[in-house]
Amino acid sequence: MKEIKPRHEIKHFINLCDYYEIKNRLKHIAKLDVNAGIDGTYKIRSLYFDNFNDKALMEKINGVNNREKFRIRFYNDVPSVIKLEKKSKINGLCLKDSAMLTKDQCDLLLENHTSWLLKSNSDLLKELYAKMKYQFLKPKTIVDYTREAYIYEPGNVRITIDSNLRTGLFAKNFFNSEVPTLGMPVDTTMILEVKYDEFLPEIIRDMIQTKERQSTSVSKYAACRIYG
Repeated sequence: MKEIKPRHEIKHFINLCDYYEIKNRLKHIAKLDVNAGIDGTYKIRSLYFDNFNDKALMEKINGVNNREKFRIRFYNDVPSVIKLEKKSKINGLCLKDSAMLTKDQCDLLLENHTSWLLKSNSDLLKELYAKMKYQFLKPKTIVDYTREAYIYEPGNVRITIDSNLRTGLFAKNFFNSEVPTLGMPVDTTMILEVKYDEFLPEIIRDMIQTKERQSTSVSKYAACRIYG
């Protein structure tokens, strides 16, 4: 079984002025993510799972210490790389496990055909089967956004700025870029996230400081469910 290393995570909602200020600082010491396009960004579409009681959403809102959520995601409107991800929060630290999916497998999931999951070699896919069967987990919400990501190797730091946040109800044509989505309110359109291992280098801590911006625990999934 692969070891999943816990990571620290800091989040801020930021405005356009914050964005340009942070970007101008970062470009001198951090490198762009290898997945970035010519403009330095890439698109992400995620499909989040929850149950009829909105367990994942309510645990997030209520600040439950140990919680988890499942999602499927792909990039740049092209379903050539599709991942199932489980993101967990334990004692304030984040862990993320993932497994690759083919488009055909994903289509089966979207049609609620799950028996094939048990035949997988992936423990994560088998866990999803159990959660769908016994906790009634099901696809619930689409979340779209554009990501600009930077890497700073000391401390294994990853800084992401997500913008153009949009949301839509689950649709079986998840891979269709024309699926109707709604934009978020102006104060939630940009989210700064900083993830790191044991320590956050002081130079990065100083660079991400913005005037009167407090860290937030609201996730993109929660924001889309609350405001969407």
